[in-house]
Amino acid sequence: MLAAACGTGTATAQAHSRDHAATGSATAAAATTRSPSTHRARRAPGAPAGAQATAARKPLAGKTIGIDPGHNGRNKDDPSYINKQIWNGRNWESCDTTGTETDGGYTEAKFNFNVASDLRGDLQQLGARVVLTRPDNRGVGPCVNRRARILNRAHSSVAIDIHADGGPASGRGFTVLEPVADGPNNHVIKSSIRFGSDVRSALLKYTRMPESDYYGHNGVILRDDLAGLNLATQPKILIETGNMRNATDARLLVQTWFQKRLALAFTHAILRFLTGRWGHV
Repeated sequence: MLAAACGTGTATAQAHSRDHAATGSATAAAATTRSPSTHRARRAPGAPAGAQATAARKPLAGKTIGIDPGHNGRNKDDPSYINKQIWNGRNWESCDTTGTETDGGYTEAKFNFNVASDLRGDLQQLGARVVLTRPDNRGVGPCVNRRARILNRAHSSVAIDIHADGGPASGRGFTVLEPVADGPNNHVIKSSIRFGSDVRSALLKYTRMPESDYYGHNGVILRDDLAGLNLATQPKILIETGNMRNATDARLLVQTWFQKRLALAFTHAILRFLTGRWGHV
């Protein structure tokens, strides 16, 4: 979630935004966060050992994909750390936030990491090297500008920031947040918008989540106030996968099967963006 109670608005008018996704690798984040590394179980076994010919046919072999699971599970325990001010490329903002949660107490930070872990497994099956911004959901941070730097330094082919919103209880649906040119990201604006279109199409094609009816337009909004997008040097979008404060969306978002379905949709979008086809996952 980017906003404390994210509602509608223009790119700059989202002053109530709570968070911005940014950057880090599983290794680098381990040095920045404050907990040991754990990983969610993968959904399928890996490729046969030594199968070089098979590996060569994997559609994402040689590609690096960046994933930022927004927030972290213990952000609430260290307000002095997450409230410190960082430069997001345009303005000063907080290092991070706690994120939102459902009425039942299921946290966005946990959701984000679960989907990211499923997506990592899918992408690795297709031959990709995957870089996450945090290694588990039991740490604090890293700050959003640090997350952006780690993904940039990984030379990711494409990156996605995974979130869920905390909008009005009456509002449903996903929104793709796309960058506005501001210097560091100038050369990836067109490609980011193209990737955003692939993500939007994949969510509509492979999941039950509709486009947002309260935020953005046709499931898309431009944002110029998020460190994760402002500082990106690779094609990148942020996805609000649904509204945790809406009962219908929340019932989907907390389900393991739906989290895996979201990861599958993102995998298809990444395949489409990098190979020009949806592929078979």
